Parts: sequence; structure tokens; C-alpha cells
Amino acid sequence: MARIPKLMATQLFFQTLLLLLITSYKSIQVQAHPSNTNLFREYIGAEFNNVKFSDVPINPNVDFHFILSFAIDYDSSGSSPTNGKFNVFWDSDNLSPSEVSSIKNSHSKVKVALSLGGDSVGNGYAYFKPSSVDSWVSNAVSTLTGIIEQYNLDGIDIDYEHFSSDPDTFAECIGRLIKTLKRKGVISFASIAPFDDDQVQSHYLALWKKYGHFIDYVNFQFYAYDEGTTVSQFIDYFNTQSSNYHGGKVLTSFISDGSGGLSPENGFFTACNRLKRQKRLHGIFVWSADDSKKNGFRYEKRSQALLAGHH
Repeated sequence: MARIPKLMATQLFFQTLLLLLITSYKSIQVQAHPSNTNLFREYIGAEFNNVKFSDVPINPNVDFHFILSFAIDYDSSGSSPTNGKFNVFWDSDNLSPSEVSSIKNSHSKVKVALSLGGDSVGNGYAYFKPSSVDSWVSNAVSTLTGIIEQYNLDGIDIDYEHFSSDPDTFAECIGRLIKTLKRKGVISFASIAPFDDDQVQSHYLALWKKYGHFIDYVNFQFYAYDEGTTVSQFIDYFNTQSSNYHGGKVLTSFISDGSGGLSPENGFFTACNRLKRQKRLHGIFVWSADDSKKNGFRYEKRSQALLAGHH
């Protein structure tokens, strides 16, 4: 067998190495710039107005995530934090384990997640208040695994908005929770739901910096910006948050009651179409089905049509 000359072997080695570097660089680029997706997500169940999964129109050409709101680590009366021991605080009469099974059996592209925290519980704010990282994570993994398995859920969303802990503690607790649930196969995806507030952002950016590679979607609450936001302002906000959560799938969003941000009436779909042309529309989410029920889910239908490719 002929031997390859030493010089040629060295050249081959470096060519192979260069090819590997180019390939890995391209895959990093792909990760850093996710393209359009047809993902639609909707929070449901926080307001106890008898909304059901089956009330919400589902376009068969989108990936659809319902997000149950909320599971909270407070006692069942909503008065005291429980250090990671979660209870169900959504409308579980209408959004029960059997209802979850039913909607998932009826629609192959529907997945159901639960959201942690939220703004309020009982008569006050819902605080993130761990006693220690280890004890909180242990309690949270145990109780959430129970709820997720009971309800046959697919993922979790993090929506704490008030904190009795520093950003590093939050990052470590939530990061370890997501990592553990994923590694055990309890969940297949995780999202976070920050908004533009200094305290909120300091906690979520600490989490993103350390555990961002375990987080699939950023449900950025663009509706927390001022009511009357313009299309160009919205695009600026989107660019800023895409830079903050670099490499993440930052979803656009609106609030059904029109109380903040860029509303569907005032150009939300114009902004989404612009991002779609730029291949940067990673999905749309809505707060919430409870409020949309009274307008016949008009904007849910339009959002899903846009995502599915029919304007």
C-alpha cells in the first residue's frame, strides 16, 4: 500500500481541521440566529372564568402550547411561601388532567406546559423566596414532577415577577430545576417570561447567562411596555431583548385586553410580518385565553394564520 507523503498528510490534517471548524462555526451561527417558527403559545386558567382548552381555536398547521397559569410554591390558601413545594393555582375544575389528555389526543401538535409563579397569589404578590438553593430545588423537583406526571404535561415556564432573593440564587434554583427535570425526561422544553423591569431583568439575565442553553423559549412580555407602543418602538424593543437574550428564541406577544404594549388593533401583526420577512419571528404568545374568550379568540385565529403562512 502506498504511503502518503508526510507533507500531504499534514495538509490533509489541516484541511480536515479547517472543515471541522467551519462546520462547527456554522452550527453556532444557526443557534445564535434561530429562524421563523410556527409556534403559538397561550396562557390559560389564571382568571377562573371557566375557559376550557376546547374553547380556543387551534390551527392544525401550527405548533400549539397551552401554558397553565399558575403553579406556585405557596400553601393552598396562598398566604405563605413553601420553599419549592408547589401547589396548583389554576382553574383545575375546567383544566383537569382528563381535559389535558383530551385536547392532546384531539390535536397532535398541542403540548401543555405549566407556568411557575405569576404576579400574585391570595391577596398579595407571589414572591420567589427560597430558604436555600439545595432545599428549594429538592422540593421543587419532587412536587413539580408529581404535578407534571399527574397532568401529563410537556414543559414548564418561569414567570416569577417578585423576588426575596438575589439574582444568583434565582439563577441557581431555576437553572438546576430546569436542568434536572430535562435530564430526568420529566419535561421536553422550558421557557422564561421576563419583562422590562430592572429587578426582573437582573434575575432573568443572571439565569440566562448561566443556564440559557437549557431554556428553549423566551416569552418576553412585550405587553408590559406602555400602551400605545408603535410598530417601530416594538421592533426596537424586540431587537434590544434579542440582544439581551442572545441566541434565544424571543417570542412576540400581546395582551388580549389591549391594556399595554403594541395591540393587535394598532399594528402588532404589521410588526410580526416585518420580523417574519427578516426570518426572525420565532413564535407568538398571548396573555391570555381567559380574556380572549369574550372577543371570540379573534386575534388567536389571526396570529396562528400568520404563523402558518396564511396572512
